[in-house]
Amino acid sequence: MTDQDPIDDTAYDHRRLEAELVAQDRDAARIQTDDVDETTARRLVADCIDDGAVIPIAEERILVHEPSDAAFDSIRQLAVFHQGWTAARDADEETA
Repeated sequence: MTDQDPIDDTAYDHRRLEAELVAQDRDAARIQTDDVDETTARRLVADCIDDGAVIPIAEERILVHEPSDAAFDSIRQLAVFHQGWTAARDADEETA
């Protein structure tokens, strides 16, 4: 029997790639709000309320993003969503 050449063994590469892909899937599934602090989020949401892009519904303690009809109970999540929504809208306008 001959031993397998360690240079030709790709099993480690395959395991590392699978682990990296699983990590990317987990990252994509998580809600990321680290890039928006509480103060910035409050300022952004207040501006959106003033502009009519966000409607606060006090009885249900939620904020509704009017252009998308998405409802949020977290100011930070709404701020992150609105930033992404705005970026996507701006990108669509640039390609049109």
